[in-house]
Amino acid sequence: MSRLPRVAPVGVTQHVIQRGNNRQVCFGGEDDMAAYIVWLKVTAAQRIKP
Repeated sequence: MSRLPRVAPVGVTQHVIQRGNNRQVCFGGEDDMAAYIVWLKVTAAQRIKP
């Protein structure tokens, strides 16, 4: 069964947690983590636009 859509009101801060399956490592190295942070910032900036 799929999850219900999450409520994400515009302008409300979201708490994001990144975890791997069974708490495995998510990133292969610092470069992977840095790229992920850039993608989060880009996505957040897109959502803020009116």
